[in-house]
Amino acid sequence: MSAVLTEAPIKISETAMIQLKRIMEEQNIPADHGLRIGVKGGGCSGFSYVLGFDTQKEKDQVFEQDGLQLFMERSHGLYLAGMEIDWVEGLNNRGFSFNNPNAKESCGCGQSFSA
Repeated sequence: MSAVLTEAPIKISETAMIQLKRIMEEQNIPADHGLRIGVKGGGCSGFSYVLGFDTQKEKDQVFEQDGLQLFMERSHGLYLAGMEIDWVEGLNNRGFSFNNPNAKESCGCGQSFSA
């Protein structure tokens, strides 16, 4: 498997990192799992985001932020480079938000985009 690279093309805000570590602890995610960040076809606008805990796969690039391993398939970097994942707690919305400079359009739910 690939070595850990120094700087991830994706940033995770401090509040999102706190929530991710809380989820890992509450759901007893195994220590060999990291955070998978990616895209898949579908959603209102063409692509939707993938965010979940997984083990490293052969095609992954591996990064680390604040002690958490991040896995991203190499081919997804084109769509995700420069993106920031944040945690939002508002009156109408609570959860992870994706601020993606590569998205030409995003849908109203913020979970899908077109590139």
